[in-house]
Amino acid sequence: MTDSTRARWRKSSHSSADGGQCVEVADLFPVVGVRDSKDPEGPRLSLGRAEFAALIHALRNDTV
Repeated sequence: MTDSTRARWRKSSHSSADGGQCVEVADLFPVVGVRDSKDPEGPRLSLGRAEFAALIHALRNDTV
């Protein structure tokens, strides 16, 4: 994965409504980093921008 030591991780503004089941994302150009907000030092995913957009689309349309 791209070096994420200086990344600015952020949670959705909706994250407090789901009982703590949230992820954080960071712009790690040219990819998007994704991690579990409860385990910030744990595993991270690295998704291309098109892959990340497809994931968000699928989640919003309940097709995952």
